[in-house]
Amino acid sequence: MKDLLGMMSKAKEMQAKFQAMQEEIANMEASGQAGGGLVQITLSGKFDMRSLKIDPSLFKEDDVEVLEDLILAAHNDAKTKVEAVMQEKSRELTAGLPIPPGMKLPF
Repeated sequence: MKDLLGMMSKAKEMQAKFQAMQEEIANMEASGQAGGGLVQITLSGKFDMRSLKIDPSLFKEDDVEVLEDLILAAHNDAKTKVEAVMQEKSRELTAGLPIPPGMKLPF
C-alpha cells in the first residue's frame, strides 16, 4: 500500500511538472528565417505566428512565388525550433523514468 501511495504522489508531482513545462513552452517564442534573413517569422510555443517581417526588396510583381516559398520556409524553420525546445524540455523532465523509446508525451 505504501508503494501505491508513493506512486500516486510521484504521478501528481509529474503532472504538476508537465503542466509547468507546457506553460513555459506556450510562453516561449522562436524565430525562423529564409532567404538569408529576407523573410523572418516568430512563432509562439503553441505555433501561433507572432510576427512576420519581409524585406522590401522582395515586393516585386513577378517574385510572388519566391516570396510565398520564403514565408513557408521561415515558418517551418521557426516550427522546427519550437519542436526542438519541446523535445529537450520533455527529455529533461522524464530523465530517469522508464518510458519506452519513441513514446511521445501528450502535448
